[in-house]
Amino acid sequence: MRPYRLSVLRVALALGIALIAMTATAALAADDFYKGKTVRIIVGSAPGGGFDAYARLVGRHIGKHIPGAPRTLVTSMTGAGNLIAANYMYNRAKPDGLTIGHWVGTLVLQQVLGNKRVQFDARKFEWITVPKPSYTACVVAKDSGITTMDQWLAAKQPLKLGGMGPGSSISDIPRLVESITGVPLKLVEGYGGAARVRLAIEKREVFGGCWSPDVILSYWPKSIPGELNFVVQVGVGRHPRLPDVPNILELAKSEDQRQFAGVVGRNAHEILRAFSLPPGTPKARVELLRKAFAATFKDPELLAEAKKANLIINPIPGPRVVQAVNEFFALDAELLARLKGILVPKQ
Repeated sequence: MRPYRLSVLRVALALGIALIAMTATAALAADDFYKGKTVRIIVGSAPGGGFDAYARLVGRHIGKHIPGAPRTLVTSMTGAGNLIAANYMYNRAKPDGLTIGHWVGTLVLQQVLGNKRVQFDARKFEWITVPKPSYTACVVAKDSGITTMDQWLAAKQPLKLGGMGPGSSISDIPRLVESITGVPLKLVEGYGGAARVRLAIEKREVFGGCWSPDVILSYWPKSIPGELNFVVQVGVGRHPRLPDVPNILELAKSEDQRQFAGVVGRNAHEILRAFSLPPGTPKARVELLRKAFAATFKDPELLAEAKKANLIINPIPGPRVVQAVNEFFALDAELLARLKGILVPKQ
């Protein structure tokens, strides 16, 4: 064999050994970092709601898919329609890969609209994944006298709906529906999450609310239809389980209204249930956790548990979430100004 061929083979062999060593070192470093530690998932909504359900589902299984098998702890940080949790994740959470946020992704639009209570730049978060695309639908108690959108449009008295705060779909969707259709409604905000709105409906403090139809159907499987009725929905088309419920896009009377519904609907559809990390989290740990979430969402035990709980798993990868976030910063300024008048209450 010629000398220069031997040299090439030796170099290739040396590089291969070095690459194997680097990979092993990286894996060992990951094991060393997470071993014996606790990964905390901070949920911006109150326990018992959809965000809490998805976070706890992930928390029960993701440790198996993170090198070092860390413990997981799910905690709630409620208030201001998830804004307290979002601001905490941006400004105070340590960017070490041990603190994961699960808060209402529609708060990104509040930043774009100039809400002064938003203390973060969504473009700087490290976005991991979304467990499923989200629709939003408004459900109304039958004893309110309203069972269809036509009845709501004809109502003489405002319908009381429960809300959280600006930026949450539970508050933004009612405001959007009111603006586009002119239905009479009174939005009662301050509830810490969908679970608390649900209790308010059961107590008839309010007569309805707007959030994920999948979660609503899991809460009240025997009450819909009957005691409770879906009247309108927002998202990409009609939800597969609500084929007879009109989408807000179908009720829009102008191009402006269709644009409003499209922006809010797409926002909720793709980034509502995002998991994220604080800015500055090392890129290697961001990628490690993206892979861990992807493996978790394929875990047979998680999938069986999700099916039993009526929780849909159809994940959106981190890079697409990043793209969706950036798209909101590219929206037309005039459109944003009009949206601001609808979705950002005057301070």
